Amino acid sequence: MPSDFIRDKVAADAESNRFGRQIATRFPPEPNGFPHIGHVKSICLNFGIKQEFAGRCNLRFDDTNPATEDIRYVEAIKNDVRWLGFAWDEELYASDYFEKFYEIAEALIRKGTAYVDSQNEEAIREGRGTVTTPGTNSPFRDRTAGENLDLLRRMRAGEFPDGAHVLRARIDMAHPNMLMRDPILLRIRHEPHYRRGDAWCVYPLYDFAHPLSDAIEGITHSLCTLEFKDNNDIYKWLVREAGFDRPPEQTEFARLELDYTVLSKRKLLRLVNEGLVDGWDDPRMPTIAGMRRRGVTPEGLRHFAEGVGVARKPARTELATFEHYIRDDLNMRVPRVMAVLNPLKVVITNFPEHEVDELEASYYPHDVPKTGSRKVPFTRELYIEREDFMEDPPKKFFRLAPGREVRLRYAYFVTCTDVVKDAAGEIIELRCTYDPATRGGDAPDGRKVQGTIHWVSASHAIDAEARLYDKLFNVPDPDAVPEGQDFLSALNPNSLVVVPGAKVERSVGEDPIGTRYQFERTGYFISDPVDSTPGRLVFNRTVTLRDTWAKVKDKA
Repeated sequence: MPSDFIRDKVAADAESNRFGRQIATRFPPEPNGFPHIGHVKSICLNFGIKQEFAGRCNLRFDDTNPATEDIRYVEAIKNDVRWLGFAWDEELYASDYFEKFYEIAEALIRKGTAYVDSQNEEAIREGRGTVTTPGTNSPFRDRTAGENLDLLRRMRAGEFPDGAHVLRARIDMAHPNMLMRDPILLRIRHEPHYRRGDAWCVYPLYDFAHPLSDAIEGITHSLCTLEFKDNNDIYKWLVREAGFDRPPEQTEFARLELDYTVLSKRKLLRLVNEGLVDGWDDPRMPTIAGMRRRGVTPEGLRHFAEGVGVARKPARTELATFEHYIRDDLNMRVPRVMAVLNPLKVVITNFPEHEVDELEASYYPHDVPKTGSRKVPFTRELYIEREDFMEDPPKKFFRLAPGREVRLRYAYFVTCTDVVKDAAGEIIELRCTYDPATRGGDAPDGRKVQGTIHWVSASHAIDAEARLYDKLFNVPDPDAVPEGQDFLSALNPNSLVVVPGAKVERSVGEDPIGTRYQFERTGYFISDPVDSTPGRLVFNRTVTLRDTWAKVKDKA
């Protein structure tokens, strides 16, 4: 792994034995949604440090908000971390520490560093002041320890309704960091917990549960993204006041921000709940489940996370960078096959009508360290891509045209002799001749052709549906839409194009569902693991190939 400021810090701490214990990190998701590509960076960082420094890494669920969390999300997170190739040392839950949290809450009250506030939410918010004016003390700030303990215990017993009281830290209402102005630690919420049921009705807030969970588990390096930088003051204060020796240290890094993507769980949940995508694993979603269904490999995601790196300052990552890593990974591992998405029929008029010529075709190019081949049937009737033919082509179009000769991949040179149209003037068929001496794609007389196109046998091809996925939003930063507009206004209406009549070479019919391919000259695809069946194949496009002709058309 390349060095970065966090790894440099961990290396120095390990060398000095600063914490007096094994290097320990954790990945601490809240189970209120599916993990996304932003989490990949954190997963790779935390588990990577474990591997590089012979440490340990826990998977801990920060499940302290019963209104939004569910066991379904827990299982999704566990599945995604495993799929990425990582194993955790312990599977832990903040909800298992509720009793310990409560004990610490009572201890803080006895120390005089916490109190029960009976103001409503609006009054507490107004009392915090602003970034330029100090806050004001709560009228309940000077309750005695006995009064506070009595109220806290009655809160715990379920005597009060939601919002009647909260437990706050007693710090400094004039602190320059507004998060240190007597932050709320515990609140009443009569909501069943997905693991603890109705056992609790007081729940810790993030700034109470998170630092204490780290300290209880003996974490050395608490790694989080920059939006938690201001929370670091509370983190340090709390673990110190709770009496932990050699407590963890929080270090912040820039989170991943990817163009044409939203990573807010709240926004992703809206996409799912409003039916704008087909669930959390929709291949357009930036979730790990969605990318897996789209055909992205765990190796590709890990390489992307490594390439983006860990930095102190935020920066957006171009979508093209992500696609480069995915394309580069797939290029070295998936077989090449031929598929025609928009078929145009071709009749080879001088090829025997019922004859089948079995041609040898390699799955991998010479620069890929894999081998393997299959037989591709060549017959009188074929399909080519409709866009590979133009009746009146421009100068730089080197594909098939009337009177022009091209190479059919792995097969023969063919020349277009006639164009057949229907009554509406639409081209429905091409008539061509082939040169038998060019079998395998080379002419013995040394003549050259400038174009090579792919094809499939009409009588052997497998019918399939192709789903062409594109970016979900049509602006680079959907979170920055103009004021007054919803981020959904930036949705790309062409993020999914369904092609029902694709033709794929017969060899794919023998492969298991979920196999990845490069459809030659078209892109990388995977047979959809959800909707495909042996009798009805559906292929999801993972990422496109570079297309020089598309660039020429764009400039025209």
